[in-house]
Amino acid sequence: MKPNSQQIQTFSSSTTTPKAGFRRDDVKEQVDELLRTLDSVLLGKQHQIKLSLACLFGRGHLLIEDLPGMGKTLLSHALARVLGFSYNRIQFTSDVLPSDIIGATIFDKGENTFRFVEGPLFAQLILADEINRATPKSQSALLEAMEERQVTHDGASRVLPDPFFVIGTQNPSTQAGTFALPESQLDRFLMRIELGYPEPAAERELLLSGDRREYLAELQPILTLNEFQGIQQAVDQVGVSEPLIDYLQRLVAFSRQGNEFAFGLSPRGALALLKSAKAWSLIHDRTHVVPEDLQAVLPSVVEHRLRESADFTGNSGGALAQKLLASVDVVA
Repeated sequence: MKPNSQQIQTFSSSTTTPKAGFRRDDVKEQVDELLRTLDSVLLGKQHQIKLSLACLFGRGHLLIEDLPGMGKTLLSHALARVLGFSYNRIQFTSDVLPSDIIGATIFDKGENTFRFVEGPLFAQLILADEINRATPKSQSALLEAMEERQVTHDGASRVLPDPFFVIGTQNPSTQAGTFALPESQLDRFLMRIELGYPEPAAERELLLSGDRREYLAELQPILTLNEFQGIQQAVDQVGVSEPLIDYLQRLVAFSRQGNEFAFGLSPRGALALLKSAKAWSLIHDRTHVVPEDLQAVLPSVVEHRLRESADFTGNSGGALAQKLLASVDVVA
């Protein structure tokens, strides 16, 4: 149910005051340039690009699930290039060990001492490629990193770069050689998206222009680290009204009370939904969250957090997300 103009005015009645030095026009120009650049690389996927940016602006990790060859790696690498992040790709296979991800302690003959050698996890943006092809033991090596932005090795905690993001890609669970991610790890991802097949016009342009990976070398950073952090702070400043919080709580409550839900959204899931909606609102140059922002990000935020009571495959979250949107009124 979409709100009418009078309802929107009610939802926007409460906003926050921006901090000194904040310029919304600058943020809008930066976001628009990011969208234009990424759209020129990943053709016809602007909605997914917006969701990806909203996820990173909201300080969250992103999970991309789709068939091989759909552009998952291309999107991840392009995001790292335009945001100016250091980038490492970890190819997950069944024989990958935690030390292959985190790093290991080696003996340095020259110094006659042991020293820690950082693994590929020590970068600002990590592509955990085909994460569900690794065994649960190797998958769990990412848990502390994703939640605490640090890793523990030989009893010592080592801080990861700031910012730190994980973009995980996974193949459909029906494909051979996959290990389903546990609920605790899925919950660490702020969003899960699918890219899907391209529209005919976009695919035709792709066929005529060649492999889009060739465009990666031409991409230049659009944001400095300070500018990226400024956008994150701008997300925090997006206003949220009491009626909007009421609507969000009704959505969460419905997921916890319906018999078809194996379990409802956790408080972390509710916070993820609000954070994502604020980032989506900023991308669309709004100073406050409206119900459409919440509705736009809800499927990507909750699908991997929900499961039907009678479903043991974990593939029913999409239908439950749509049921939430259809069953819960915007205004009580």
